Amino acid sequence: MKADIHPKYYQNATVKCACGNTFTIGSTKEKIEVEICSACHPFYTGGDKVIDTAGRVERFKARAAKGKAKPIEKSDKK
Repeated sequence: MKADIHPKYYQNATVKCACGNTFTIGSTKEKIEVEICSACHPFYTGGDKVIDTAGRVERFKARAAKGKAKPIEKSDKK
């Protein structure tokens, strides 16, 4: 390993999330600010947050339900 070419490594770097959660990790930065972490992300918390301002989710669910309702029929035309 060459000397003086690697960044300084902080063993106890502090990570601060927008939700207020803080934890320590090893990093090349001493302080890290993130917008989302495992304490507030819906995948880890099990919560389902849908941010929908234009009704896109409802329209998609309606199209998906409409597509499942009608099975595709095959014709025996020769």
